Amino acid sequence: MIHQATARPRQIEFLIELYRNALAAADPMKVLPPHLPAAPRGRTVVVGVGKAAAAMARAVEQHWRGPLAGVVVVPHGASLPLERIEVVEGSHPVPDPRSVQAGQRLMDAVTGLTPDDLVIALISGGGSALCAMPAVGASLEEKQAITKALLLGGATIAEMNTVRKHLSSIKGGRLAVQAFPARVVSLLISDIPGDDPSLIASAPTLADPTTCADALQVLDRYAVKLSTSTRSALGSARFESPKPGDPRLAHHSHAVLACAQDGLEAAAEAARRQGWQAHVLSDSMEGEARELAKAHAAIAIQVQGRGQPFKSPCVLLSGGEATVTVKGRGRGGRNTEFALALAIALGGRSGIHAASAGTDGLDGNGGAAGAWIAPGTLLRAGNGSRTAVDALQDNDSFSFFEAIDGLVITGPTFTNINDFRAVMVEPA
Repeated sequence: MIHQATARPRQIEFLIELYRNALAAADPMKVLPPHLPAAPRGRTVVVGVGKAAAAMARAVEQHWRGPLAGVVVVPHGASLPLERIEVVEGSHPVPDPRSVQAGQRLMDAVTGLTPDDLVIALISGGGSALCAMPAVGASLEEKQAITKALLLGGATIAEMNTVRKHLSSIKGGRLAVQAFPARVVSLLISDIPGDDPSLIASAPTLADPTTCADALQVLDRYAVKLSTSTRSALGSARFESPKPGDPRLAHHSHAVLACAQDGLEAAAEAARRQGWQAHVLSDSMEGEARELAKAHAAIAIQVQGRGQPFKSPCVLLSGGEATVTVKGRGRGGRNTEFALALAIALGGRSGIHAASAGTDGLDGNGGAAGAWIAPGTLLRAGNGSRTAVDALQDNDSFSFFEAIDGLVITGPTFTNINDFRAVMVEPA
């Protein structure tokens, strides 16, 4: 349930309702059952990892007839009570020893299977950190340092997962190889801009088209320090992952059950039912959160002032995954930083309200899903835009919105289709 400490403007309540509609479009109980495969002659084993894994496993349990066993890995707070499938917790967004133990549990679950057995793999965003088995010759400590450096450097999720797949003994198809010769059916909820299945949670059950050379290029692009042994292993392709065409993956299949576009379309339809024009700008916007905010502000002002490319009143929707290059010491995430930068760019302009929130319910290190803004947001802070600018420079967007009760707080949503942004533009 979305937290509300004080009364919010009716416009914000409307945008939060659109966010709820986006979440509902990615509810595992709704989207997963139609994709369940036929029962095998042998055993059925469920493995899963990600922020939606427990909800996906619950959907399997409630719709599967016959014997069932397995284990899924979720972040802290995202567990659900299950009857036949075990739930364990890993660490996110940086792996720790629990993530290594979780990875080993997944590998053990698919060991010793036969061609008559079936593995149902439930994969969703957040899985990359939740299960971590360093490649032979790499250490957890180095993987932790690399992950932190890429996060702070503002690397995209595609870049991060390309690296992760080549420093792992479970990602990039290796979990599926461990299950050979059993059949593997992967059911995925996408948090990846563009919905490339081979990037979702670093694809533990799908072949990897990227290479060690690609991973090394990303690491060098962000000037990440590597041990001599890791650099050598990547340079010599010793850490290479299973590739498309690998015979051990020949009989596997996968389906993307829900993605950002599904959520945006559901939100747009909900807005239209209430008489609003709604426009999806893109489901895969990437880039620095503050730069995306400037672009959204410019579009909203053009809509309001010029009637281009759309006429007001209307709602503008977008998805994708922003990044934040952390230079300050504050608390926040990409959604609260987007909202703060948007408020600054709009400068209190009347008739424009907005909300930005992660569909997983967790944005960065602040503990909120995101934040909302109204024309009076900067004034509510007490000292005008200077305070907001200072907070933005210190990457302290969470604290800014916490002080003015402008956060969107949901707790775990048990799904994850990336970021949701909604801007309402009314006549000035």
